[in-house]
Amino acid sequence: MFKMSDFCFINKNTMDNQQKKWIYLISLSLVWGSSFILIKKALIGLTPIQVGALRIIISTFFLLIIGFKSIKRIKKKHWIYVFYSGLLGTLFPSFLFAYAVTGIDSSITSILNSLTPFNTLLVGTLIFGIVFKKKQIIGILVGLIGTTILILKGADLNPNQNYWFALLPIFSSIGYAFNVNIIKKYLKDLDPLAITTGNFILIIIPATIILSFTGFFTSFEFNEESNSSLLYISILAVVGTGIAKVIFNKLIHISSPIFSTSVTYLIPIVAVFWGIFDGEKLSLIQLLAGFIILFGVYLVNKNK
Repeated sequence: MFKMSDFCFINKNTMDNQQKKWIYLISLSLVWGSSFILIKKALIGLTPIQVGALRIIISTFFLLIIGFKSIKRIKKKHWIYVFYSGLLGTLFPSFLFAYAVTGIDSSITSILNSLTPFNTLLVGTLIFGIVFKKKQIIGILVGLIGTTILILKGADLNPNQNYWFALLPIFSSIGYAFNVNIIKKYLKDLDPLAITTGNFILIIIPATIILSFTGFFTSFEFNEESNSSLLYISILAVVGTGIAKVIFNKLIHISSPIFSTSVTYLIPIVAVFWGIFDGEKLSLIQLLAGFIILFGVYLVNKNK
């Protein structure tokens, strides 16, 4: 028989999750919002391929320290989806974002990353069977208008930058969209730390092979510049990738895919601050375009 005490427990648990998901969301926005400037600084002494590969390799060693025991919770049926999650949610984006920052400002890259909730909805609808709502379609269109303005105005304001690189964070956001839906549908019964550790155990192999082709293990020179870059990439790997990925996977478990990717609303606020502080140019029209994108994301996520 259902007791009042059972109701109190369920209600308390729901309240805890409501508070936790907002704490996780804000924490991730601060960490990932700072990731773009860390990538930019790491690129001073490292190539984009080295930044992407080292980010994965360092993160893997960190996760093995804190999450090695969690691997035993991954069952045979999970591994294929853990692999897909690792490829689409971490391996490809790590390289794509590193290359993107070589072509366009880090603040612009972060704003384009806010397309993730749109793509989460599109992928969820087309691949995973989530139903569209009319206002969500409007939100997607609004977001695309904002993205177009942002890219065109950026190309005009920074003629020395190659805005074809703007496609790279967009491709990354599609990878994130697949990742979130995969975790929510196929890995919801698996511990977030186990998912994250499993991701990196699988993708460290291609990351190490890719890094070896850059000559990092044979001809890399350690100097003041490269040492600073290694410090930046280490901070990015441990905090911005290792710890943040565990928190993000927890967020996916206690909320919806769309809410989870809503962290990309807040990331640009932090990233734009860092970009301006570092001397990047950002026009009022680009800021307006960023707000248009965020408004579109708000419409996609609006419950009523």
